[in-house]
Amino acid sequence: MSNTALPVLQTQPNAAPQGASDELKHLKPPVDPAKLKHRDLLGGTFWQKIPAYREISEATFLDHSWQSKHSIINPEKLLDAVRGLVSDEFIADAKVGFSRAPMSVRVSPYLLSLIDWTDPYHDPLRIQFIPVGSRLLPDHPKLGLDSLHEQADAPVPGLTHRYPDKALFLPLDTCPVYCRFCTRSYAVGVDTEEVEKVQLKAKPERWQRAFRYISERPELEDIVVSGGDAYNLRATQITEIGEALLALPNVRRIRFATKGPAVMPQKVLTDHAWADALTAVVEKGRKLHKEVVLHTHFNNPNEITAITEAAMNKLHERGIYVRNQSVLQKGVNDTVETMRLLIKRLGHVNVHPYYVYVHDLVQGVEDLRTTLDTGLMLEKHVRGSTAGFNTPTFVVDAPGGGGKRDAHSFEHYDRDNGISVFTSPAVKDDQYYIYYDPLHLLPSDAARERWKNPTEIEKMIDTAIAKARGQVRP
Repeated sequence: MSNTALPVLQTQPNAAPQGASDELKHLKPPVDPAKLKHRDLLGGTFWQKIPAYREISEATFLDHSWQSKHSIINPEKLLDAVRGLVSDEFIADAKVGFSRAPMSVRVSPYLLSLIDWTDPYHDPLRIQFIPVGSRLLPDHPKLGLDSLHEQADAPVPGLTHRYPDKALFLPLDTCPVYCRFCTRSYAVGVDTEEVEKVQLKAKPERWQRAFRYISERPELEDIVVSGGDAYNLRATQITEIGEALLALPNVRRIRFATKGPAVMPQKVLTDHAWADALTAVVEKGRKLHKEVVLHTHFNNPNEITAITEAAMNKLHERGIYVRNQSVLQKGVNDTVETMRLLIKRLGHVNVHPYYVYVHDLVQGVEDLRTTLDTGLMLEKHVRGSTAGFNTPTFVVDAPGGGGKRDAHSFEHYDRDNGISVFTSPAVKDDQYYIYYDPLHLLPSDAARERWKNPTEIEKMIDTAIAKARGQVRP
């Protein structure tokens, strides 16, 4: 066998490469580095601007157990933490907001530190987690507490089987923080003044019923493990659930869903048992030729910091694929500039934008919803900003259990009265699903007046379905 070395490309010492004297032709002017904002991540001891955290060291702030222990679950304590940073009027306004909220309160020190308390009314993180009474609006007349009908499609408690080959498994009903806009506010968190919750506690006997159902349905190949939030599962529970699902021959894909990296990335960095358990399930799945990934939930570029990057780097080094699902919200991510920056920043930290949901019809957060038209506009302007695999699909999760539909796929959309009609042939091919724009964003007073009359409401809906039926093709 010849031991002759393979040829390598060589150049003469000090020889200029061919064509070096030719002037390079730049077809586009260079981008000003100052415009590459997606690379500018907040770092340093930013949390020390909050009086309650002024003496907190970096080591302590990065400790996931400290973050969890000091997460605020009482409105009074939350407002006490920022007293002196905001006006008494804002404090009073927030108290009213909390009293009328359907979602429980839980805010991590990390999240609290990211809010701009010099302008809390317009801060996109405050908007998502801390309600204020002055901004609340009446719920849409067609809104329901479980608008997606997850419970109606649940053969056993905590397991929703809607799509032919996919099921949603809810092993618990708690989260590291509670989002105002949660579509699962019917179950997540503790009871509030507005809502008595459905109980989905982390009980292995309930889990076994779900595993048995999945095992008896050979068409089920894709399982989403959500909640609540997979972040709140103990390491042993991640292992138990992951191995139980991987052991089922029909299950090919598992997604652990969590808001955690957006609100407490410290857990990925310092809860070594949890990170190792997730890694082990991912690696075992890979050996079985099955896909196990992490789905997370960033809504605004301000949620992505240097701590986020360190956490995502750790997952990336371990070969854990991370996808993101955002919710379109007014004042949070409903401008082209913000959505572009979010998507670019996600890609920068190796998180792949997957979906942007047009906001579900959720009780108590009508001020957060936007129109379907806003989603269509954003998708048009965002596409082409970055690679296609890092560009999310804008979807409507069709009220009534139709599942996720491409926002462009409506059969009929009347922008004047805010009614859009979708079909979902692969889920239920004989039904029409209606999404409603928020009434305060309708273009005319006349349209809003019609929504005050129950008879007119039914006429508008019947007309929309009739027009949609005329558009449907077999």
